[in-house]
Amino acid sequence: MKLYEALAQEIEDLVSRQALRPGDRLPSVRQQQARRGVSPATVFQAYYLLEARGVIESRPRSGYYVARRRLPDDAPPEPHVSQPAFDAAVVDVSALVFDVLGAARNRSAIPFGSAFPSPLLFPLERLARETASAMRRLDPWSTVADLAPGNDALRRQIALRYQLDGAPVPPDDIVITNGAMEALNLCLQAVTRPGDAVLVESPAFYAALQALERLGLRAVEVATDPRDGMEIGALAQALERHRPAACWLMTSFQNPLGCLMPAGKKQAVVELLARHQVPLIEDDVYGELYFGARRPALAKRYDQHGLVMHCGSFSKCLAPGFRIGWASPGRHAKAVERLKLSTSLACAMPSQLALAGYLAQGGYDRHLRQLRSALEAQRDAMLMAVARHFPAGTRATRPEGGYFLWVELPAGADALALQRAALERGISIAPGPMFSARREFGNCLRLNYGHLWNAELEDAMAVLGRLARA
Repeated sequence: MKLYEALAQEIEDLVSRQALRPGDRLPSVRQQQARRGVSPATVFQAYYLLEARGVIESRPRSGYYVARRRLPDDAPPEPHVSQPAFDAAVVDVSALVFDVLGAARNRSAIPFGSAFPSPLLFPLERLARETASAMRRLDPWSTVADLAPGNDALRRQIALRYQLDGAPVPPDDIVITNGAMEALNLCLQAVTRPGDAVLVESPAFYAALQALERLGLRAVEVATDPRDGMEIGALAQALERHRPAACWLMTSFQNPLGCLMPAGKKQAVVELLARHQVPLIEDDVYGELYFGARRPALAKRYDQHGLVMHCGSFSKCLAPGFRIGWASPGRHAKAVERLKLSTSLACAMPSQLALAGYLAQGGYDRHLRQLRSALEAQRDAMLMAVARHFPAGTRATRPEGGYFLWVELPAGADALALQRAALERGISIAPGPMFSARREFGNCLRLNYGHLWNAELEDAMAVLGRLARA
């Protein structure tokens, strides 16, 4: 065996044993040359061979990475495009949502119905050290100076990431909030009045529906493709028919579908909404959890009129307990800042300072690569468990990021009955009706694959499959 073939085989073995995972960066050619005592040509030949085999992939000006997995051919087929009723609906989902979520809080339950990934996936010790350091250097006057819109250092770090994503946002246009939910609620409140119609996906994030319910708004659920998001034609019809006050979308890895709207479609949506002067509330809390080579484009990137109100958070990708999110509300920034001041005044100073310090010191992107790799492996494991255990005719989405799987059971299945039966066996799931103002999707459920896969989770999927068949 030639030197380059031996090196390639060694790396491929590491990948097969998951010592190297999808998205992990390989040592540079120079590092391999120094460590192995071989020529650069030998390393290049090994990398070219692995690239030809689909084991690794080259990223321009970045290096070589372990390639993303290709899903097996026997993965479940994808669900159909939703076909919601076209009327505006009064929202009444909170009672159902609270019942389901309350029942799922038991720590001993298998957390397929959870809205959060495993806390074991986050750098909590590093964040704890950064929090302690931030408190030692805390300026007492910052408790006054850093009221809304929030800590200046943190807003500058967030602005840097916007710049890297091709959507330059000045730090002064960013409002720090108590998680993304406050950001989204403030943005919604800034541009709507009771009785207004708001466009949402179908199925929609249940907390978005709850926000509409709380503010006395009507929901217009728009047909949504489980792969690439809201349908443009259906959106155009809804704009003409309902004259909505706003449109609330998750453009990347939507909850619950996991769908990713392509960049061109995002641009078309932004331009279509701009022609109607309808603000887009862009819920982007999962955008950093992509499985591909680069972060999906923000809809904010295509905003020429200040109508995209982009909202993000560190809760899903770095620090779940810190409850730090933000909004970049465009032309409505001042209104959102005033609403923040009049409702919750400010966010916790230790959390803001700790995150600002963590981001400034680096390491965030390394953590994200590890997190994405773990989530992608867990997605594959859950998809194949659905294929093995669930009844014939079951469909499931194939998300390219995030940590949610949308499962469509054969017609006639009752997701609410399945949720109750599963909970009796210590398994939580999120039934489809909680993601619709009209409680549709009675044969669907959302499953969370954001927890480290093991035999217990595999067994729980087998139990769910048996219950579904029954």
